[in-house]
Amino acid sequence: MTTAIDQLWSNESTAQLAETLTCIANKNDMQNFLRDVLTEKEIIEISARLQAAKMLKSGATYTEIVRATKLSTRTVARISDWLQNGTGGYSAVLKTIETHHNHISPARA
Repeated sequence: MTTAIDQLWSNESTAQLAETLTCIANKNDMQNFLRDVLTEKEIIEISARLQAAKMLKSGATYTEIVRATKLSTRTVARISDWLQNGTGGYSAVLKTIETHHNHISPARA
């Protein structure tokens, strides 16, 4: 049975995007690519979602997360659900960040 996530990544364009992102090893190249394909608002939103996921994993309350990220409580709840019931993307990235914490600068407020 094909799931919605399988359908999403079976598209040639979306598969190419995922493959492209895995090939970018240089921080500057990644920043430039993201800036070219996303708006500033989208970059800030994605960054805030990652920060919210990190905060949820560390036990922060929704109120603390909303205050720090400016996300809505609904978005924080969705991120919490994805952490618990999603495809494991947030968990994998958070584990990578934790493993390589000396290589990734903390988000600036």
